[in-house]
Amino acid sequence: MAAHVVVDAGFLIALLSRRDGHHDWAVSVSERHPPPWFTCESALSEAFHLLGSAGGPALRALLERQAVRPAFVLGDDVEAVLRLLEKYEDVPVSLADASIVRMTETLSEPTVLTTDTDFRVYRRHGRRTLPCVLPG
Repeated sequence: MAAHVVVDAGFLIALLSRRDGHHDWAVSVSERHPPPWFTCESALSEAFHLLGSAGGPALRALLERQAVRPAFVLGDDVEAVLRLLEKYEDVPVSLADASIVRMTETLSEPTVLTTDTDFRVYRRHGRRTLPCVLPG
């Protein structure tokens, strides 16, 4: 099992929204990879925005009980994240995705839970694939 499970906005939205097409997958994966889950503030911002008032309370509850933990300070890694944004601008990459890629470079034994297939394209430390769990 991974030492650090990293989640992006897509996973959080799928987990918390029964209307999401990947909801059942996210629930199943959450049982195999239980909290705590690590993420970045930009992924949380995306998730809060996209979940809206219907899903915001559930996401707040995950944060309050520390099931989801913000574990990335952009200011500490801004140069590395900017390089990733430039490298993957044709994908295109979001700030949240670049931050998560950087997180995988700094955490031991990371696994990313995501619904975003772009994580198959991104590389950590230049050439290494990201260990991801994706639907399908």
